[in-house]
Amino acid sequence: MSVHLLGGGATTRVDAPLYAPFVAEAALKARQAGRTRPNIAVISLHPEAEEKAVALGELLAGTGTVIDLRLTVGRPGEPIAPAAIADVDGIAVGGGFVEDVRTGLEPVFGELRRQVAAGVPYLGVSAGAMVAGQSAFGSGSRIGGMVVSPEEPGEVGDELEIEAGIGLVDTAIEVHVAQRGMLSRLVAAVESGLVARGLGIDERTTLIVSAGRLHVEGKGSVWSVRPTSDGILAARVGK
Repeated sequence: MSVHLLGGGATTRVDAPLYAPFVAEAALKARQAGRTRPNIAVISLHPEAEEKAVALGELLAGTGTVIDLRLTVGRPGEPIAPAAIADVDGIAVGGGFVEDVRTGLEPVFGELRRQVAAGVPYLGVSAGAMVAGQSAFGSGSRIGGMVVSPEEPGEVGDELEIEAGIGLVDTAIEVHVAQRGMLSRLVAAVESGLVARGLGIDERTTLIVSAGRLHVEGKGSVWSVRPTSDGILAARVGK
């Protein structure tokens, strides 16, 4: 099974095809477990968590596969309980403030890794994708005091902080890349040595990681950023 990382922005019914590969894998996992319908955990740690959990569930249901949803609404500072992801065929984590998403999921990082290793597909949307990496970026826009991603005029942004992610993929993940000018932050983080390498995903674009292979679906691009002997190489990951 795979790790599905969606760069955000896919919020309407026309975006359902981006969610379909994840739901199809959950359905396959359900059949292997003797279930006729996949049981999918939907976790939202967004400031508008209830609304966002329902919306993500509707997008998954809009793929045309009949599914059972288990919605979990997180609160700031309250960790997600292991029961939220127990006995499921797929796990979907929505967006929000990446620091809140990471903190809420941290107590179940080990269980998430165990389940994915056992064949349960993972879908991360926006911040849910960022925390799937080996390292998880915070919301800062500066490295060593230097601006590395867009700031509001007159704003003094925070220093970029990096925490441990779930570790479902062995790299750092950036999202909303083209739409918010975040490729520069990813390049700067690799160049400074804060992360060894990274992947940047545009909105309405999904990176599917399966058995060491990368596959891209959607309207935008995915960028691979890594150091070389001559500097930093940023290259598109092919579809």
